[in-house]
This record gives sequence, C-alpha cells and structure tokens, in this order.
Amino acid sequence: RGFNQWALNDEQAEPIFRQAVELGITFWDTANAYGYGTSEEIVGRAIRKYTRREDIVLATKVYFKMGAGPGESGLSRRAIMEQVDASLGRLGTDYVDLYQIHRFDPETPAEETMEALHDVVRAGKARYIGASSMWAWQFSKLQYTAQLHGWTKFVSMQNQYSLMQREDEREMFGLLADQGTGSIPWSPLAKGRLARPWGEQTARSETDDVARWVLPHDDKPIVDAVQAVADERGVPMAQVALAWVLNNPVVSAPIVGPTRPGHLADAAAALDIRLTGDETQRLEAPYTPRTPTGFQ
Repeated sequence: RGFNQWALNDEQAEPIFRQAVELGITFWDTANAYGYGTSEEIVGRAIRKYTRREDIVLATKVYFKMGAGPGESGLSRRAIMEQVDASLGRLGTDYVDLYQIHRFDPETPAEETMEALHDVVRAGKARYIGASSMWAWQFSKLQYTAQLHGWTKFVSMQNQYSLMQREDEREMFGLLADQGTGSIPWSPLAKGRLARPWGEQTARSETDDVARWVLPHDDKPIVDAVQAVADERGVPMAQVALAWVLNNPVVSAPIVGPTRPGHLADAAAALDIRLTGDETQRLEAPYTPRTPTGFQ
C-alpha cells in the first residue's frame, strides 16, 4: 500500500541502501506507520540483501493507527505487545535495537506504557527504548515513572530540530543534557527546504501535507543564509544545514530521509564541516520564536 507519492519501492531504494552500507551508515530508522508497514518490510529485506543484521542498529516505532482494532494504535499494553510482534515480523528479525514511542499517549497511564516497554526489553524484543516528539514535561513524566519502578528508561529522543524549528533548544534539550539522553532529530533539513534555494520545488514538497503542517512559517531569510554560507564554502546547502544540527552537543545523529544517492553523500560529508562562529551567527540570526510543531 502506498503512503505518499515520493516514497520509494525496493528497486528504487536499492542504490540508497547500498550506499548507506558503503558509507558506514549503520543506524537505520523506520516505523510501523510508515507506509502502513511497507517501510519496515523494505528495510528488513534490505538488511538481509546488503548487510548483516548484527552490523545494523535497527530502530522502529509504535503509536500511530495501524487499523481499527484496540491493539492497533496508542501505547496501551495490548498495543505495544501486538505492534512490536507485528514490526518484528515485517522486519524479519527477532529484535530491534531501539523501540520508540512515536508520540505521547494521553489516554494511557504512564505506568502502563513504561512497564509494557520494560517487558518488551526483558523479553529480548528490543535492546533499548526511545521516544519521539512531545513536550518536555511529558518525556520527563515517562522517564521518572520508569526510574521510580526500576524499569527501562529511554536512551533517545527523536525530536524535530533544524534551523527552521529550534524550539527544543528551550523546551527539550536542557532535559536531555541533564538526563544523558541523546537527540536523534527528524527533519534536520526542514523537509528539504534547507537543501535548496528558496522557491525551488520537488515532488515531495509539492505533495507532502506533513511538511506544510510541521513547517508553516515563511523562512526565506533562513534559507538565504544557508545558501550564502554554502556558496562561500562551495558545498551543497544540505551539508551546511546538517553541520549546524550536528554542532549541538545534545545531538547524537540527525535522521535523514534520502530519496537519491546524493542525499546520503551530503549527510556523510556534513560530519567534516566545522562552522565558524561568524557562520553560525549568520545562520541563526534570522530565526524567530515559534510554536513547537509536529506533535500537537
């Protein structure tokens, strides 16, 4: 089943998976809701075809609606137990390295969610657990619930972070630094907007409703600043935008969604860019405070 017009099938994704292996990119992230399971199936086949399971740090997620049944959405014990088994089946593996809650579930007690995740780890179906976009108080509540009961705590937070959405510098990053929790940001290129000059369109930007929802702001000055720094350095804009994200000490690794082989090459090259203080100031200056997006 298709999820969107820009998603890739096995054949289209093959060169990207091959390049990931060649570049040494070993952290592969997906979710049960991506393509309603088809993304997990494609990732699972790619692991078996191009690499070894033990060489990959495999991550997936649970929360969003997979069907109409009581165990097909949310973070209840039933949902977590049903969905982890379904994900493992699609991925073709006995365990994932990182099992993440895709959002906070206000309908389920924190104790129920955290104990169920702890049991998933105890059963050997996940090595570690993580969370994704939510308010810092919600993440803190879940972490301290686990700590209070001696259950497994989250090791990571997959939150939205880019030059266009920096609210977690105020909202989440202080907590993560204090807790020793790593950030693995999604959309570090702001759905591709920071990777191309202002006004250029792609198949994804023309059809991705999520991008319009999570990034509703008119941020031409930010994009122009990225383009100026990239032009001066003679590198693609994506490398500059990713280098800025990587410069934050709380960030462990940004999540990129490549649809062409060049995307991965840019991501790897960003590791070698060290922005100067002047460049950082120019990139950050156009930003204005805004409401955190992507999870409300």
